[in-house]
Amino acid sequence: MIRKGGLKREMYLRNNKSAYRNSGIFNKMILLISFLLLLSFLFSLIFLQYVYRIYDRQIYEKSSEVLGMSAVSIESELKELEQLSFAVGSDEQIQDCLRKLLDHPTPYQRLVLHNKIINRLVAFAGAEKYVYSMMLMDANDGVMTAGNREGVSQSLQDQLKPLAVEGGGSNVWYTQGSKNSLLAVRQIKSYTGSTFTLDHLGTLVIRIRVERIVADSTNMVSGDGQLIVVDTASNRSIYPAEPLLTPLELAVEVGRPEPYRTGSYAQGTYFIAKTESSYMDWTYINATPFNEMFKQITILKRMVVIVFACILLLGLLLGYRLARSIARPISKLTEKMRRIEKGDLDNLEEQSLGLVSRNAQDEVSQLNRTFKMMIRRIRELIDENYAKQLVIRETELKALQAQINPHFLYNTLESINWLAKVNKQEQISEMVEALGYLLRSSIGLKDPLITLEKELSIVRSYVTIQRTRFEERLDFRMDIPADLQDALIPKLTLQPLVENAIRYALEPNIEPCTITISVSRTSNGLDLRVADNGPGMTDQFIRDLQQGRIQTRGEGIGLANIKERVQLVFGGEWGTEIESQPGMGTVIHVLIPYLKGEHGHV
Repeated sequence: MIRKGGLKREMYLRNNKSAYRNSGIFNKMILLISFLLLLSFLFSLIFLQYVYRIYDRQIYEKSSEVLGMSAVSIESELKELEQLSFAVGSDEQIQDCLRKLLDHPTPYQRLVLHNKIINRLVAFAGAEKYVYSMMLMDANDGVMTAGNREGVSQSLQDQLKPLAVEGGGSNVWYTQGSKNSLLAVRQIKSYTGSTFTLDHLGTLVIRIRVERIVADSTNMVSGDGQLIVVDTASNRSIYPAEPLLTPLELAVEVGRPEPYRTGSYAQGTYFIAKTESSYMDWTYINATPFNEMFKQITILKRMVVIVFACILLLGLLLGYRLARSIARPISKLTEKMRRIEKGDLDNLEEQSLGLVSRNAQDEVSQLNRTFKMMIRRIRELIDENYAKQLVIRETELKALQAQINPHFLYNTLESINWLAKVNKQEQISEMVEALGYLLRSSIGLKDPLITLEKELSIVRSYVTIQRTRFEERLDFRMDIPADLQDALIPKLTLQPLVENAIRYALEPNIEPCTITISVSRTSNGLDLRVADNGPGMTDQFIRDLQQGRIQTRGEGIGLANIKERVQLVFGGEWGTEIESQPGMGTVIHVLIPYLKGEHGHV
């Protein structure tokens, strides 16, 4: 029974495949369009859910980042207020008055000193918008106040004095629990100029406007959202006095490890983002009503789903009409194409002309025009390929003919050499042999790199020819280490430099000229130098020459050609350098990597 059920299922699938394969293009297009639309709809829904999830996470992370920026701004202001307390405590006039108060002055003198200190405190407090008041208690329990006249109770003073002493002259932050206010407390110690006696002079208390700092430093709270500054040690709200969350809810949030989350509380559901302070023992919490924050996003999600469903239905309807409008003309086009299928290539283009309507602009007409252009392009490619084959054959013939000319030249030079030897003209024989070797080396360009030894052989042949002309005026020298003879260099690198040295250093002068080729190792390659003791060049002339603004009188291979070939072979970090001074000669440096043997690195 199982075997029969499997055979039936297999036969059913096979029949369905066969039916789909044999169905018309209209049915296939309808099935394909429907399948693709449904697949796109499902994929879009899944993708949108994924995008929404990423978007929500980015909102959470962005809220956390903005909260962190607000916390940094708040703490930056607190640090400036800490610097303010230091500036007040180290003020020279206040220091001087407090030291005089230690000497038990008369009541009138005490009153005068107190007024001076109060005036200084007023000057400091008046310039700071975040200072509510300043109070300074001297060592004899005298109290001086600037700013708001709300005083500090005696019991609070008794708490702040030991707290300041415990701070040892540094700023101590104190949170006044009953009033949710922040106090900056600092012990004032004595110093005179560069002398620090560190005597106790008094205690400075600055009451901070926390609510104004938060309001100026925070732009992220919108709608019904609220920024809450919590004292981590006591889980009590420093700002605002009456937060959205209860003390118990604040304690729970402070203890949670998540930087952001959504939670339900007594007053509703809130999106919570929090960050720990790196300066104070505080926790910053931003509570935003969840419904207000995500209401528009929820509506947008529903609208997108509805729009996608409408698009799906509209796509099915348009797909049906599209399939019917395409299937029928394509069937006719297929019939016409079959009629010309058996024709030869010479008249395919002419036969396709009858398929195109001049005024029609629909897809079928465009297909016909494309078919016509395809045939025309095939014809052009055939003609172009045929022409290229003719050019290749002609080029091969010319290459074979070009091989005859060098052999004829070499045979002629050999004949001249033989005649010179027969007539005992050793100098002519030597020049002909050098010229033959030089021509063979120059024409044979099979290998772009040759050994330094072969390049020097080319140079020797060239110098042999030039010595016949200049005789004792040409003093040629070489300083090449034996272990560098097998280094690989671009062909015809040194010979053109020697030729330039003869042309520009030897020819214009009547005095003997010394031309030296030397090679040395550098940290990462070779330095090939061609030096002469000619007239030299100025720095400006060298710059103009390198930038191509100087038209040289040479007809051979120039410095630019050598530099370009070196960089093409080895890379842009290699090349040539010119070292020259007027009257001091010229040195051309060719810098290349050290390649040894068959292109192997050393």
